[in-house]
Amino acid sequence: MKLALISTLATTAAAFAPAKVSQQQSTSTALKAEKDMSQALPFLPRPKLLDGSLPGDVGFDPFNLSGGDKASLMNMREAELKHARLAMLAAVGWPLAELFDGKIATALGLQSALTSTGASPSLLNGGLDKIEPDYWVIVASIAGLAELSSKETKEEKGKNYIAGDCGFDPLGLFPQDKEGMMAMQTKEIKHGRIAMMAVLGYAAQEALYRSPVTDETPMFFKSIL
Repeated sequence: MKLALISTLATTAAAFAPAKVSQQQSTSTALKAEKDMSQALPFLPRPKLLDGSLPGDVGFDPFNLSGGDKASLMNMREAELKHARLAMLAAVGWPLAELFDGKIATALGLQSALTSTGASPSLLNGGLDKIEPDYWVIVASIAGLAELSSKETKEEKGKNYIAGDCGFDPLGLFPQDKEGMMAMQTKEIKHGRIAMMAVLGYAAQEALYRSPVTDETPMFFKSIL
């Protein structure tokens, strides 16, 4: 009787064992499939190079602009960071110019660099001819120095080089631990991406409405007091 009972229990356990293994395999397959999908666009597979190791990487590259190898990816990240930093400066500088350039120019007895509508000079707004050549020389010189500094830093640090590092951190804001470094880089790239969209919005809005963005959306740029 005992032998029959033990045999029955063993047979029952054996019957359930494969199902458990199969369930584990199914779960593992589902997790792998989910991992292979883009976090930003869950209905599309993520690009192979965008594995989440870069700060701000959520697998968003629907046009496959990141390139086919790691070197191309890092070149694109360098370009993205440079554009992001310029955009963050422009996102602040554009409306500030519209708010204060005329007042400062009048106080100093100079001609305002704004357009006839009071908008910041740009390719779409026009007015770039008002900018002194000295300004462009200064801008090109600063850009050249930044590029040289970035190149020197890259050669100096070798494998420890971080994309976008040009050796500029006078206030020592960049953390030294890996977790802090990743968090700071993620914040920078996210703010930069938002700034690029903001500057695009400035340009499009002023091109369509032919008036300063500070006048079109005063709630963002002018005091309510």
